[in-house]
Amino acid sequence: MSTSNRRTFLGTAAALAAGTAAAAAIPATNMEKKYPIVHHVFFWLKNPDSIEDRDKLIAGVKTLVKIETVRDLRVGVVASTEKREVVDTSWAVSELIFFSDLAGQATYQDHPVHLEFIKNCSHLWEKVVVYDAVAV
Repeated sequence: MSTSNRRTFLGTAAALAAGTAAAAAIPATNMEKKYPIVHHVFFWLKNPDSIEDRDKLIAGVKTLVKIETVRDLRVGVVASTEKREVVDTSWAVSELIFFSDLAGQATYQDHPVHLEFIKNCSHLWEKVVVYDAVAV
């Protein structure tokens, strides 16, 4: 690992640890108590300059709210915030879903609406990264 890559990795790891520690110090909100399972997905488009592809993916993601175990759904695109070394702006669309429990998240994975979304939209993305977390 080059010195530059190692420095970037260590800086990112330190920032992540600091953010996690800060988040742990915040009292649980009502939403965290009600919906402690978080499913956060980031999509990279095959055609990153295509607004049409981005909008198709956003529309597809929004169909996931029909799944009965989805308690809240947020869809986002990269914000025009301050450019910093620790901020990743390489993705195009994000999906943030809240579930009441792990059983609800498992239901979502095999749900026909989710499978239809994958069938209809997977041709749009080049890469997908998923972060699943439980509130502590």
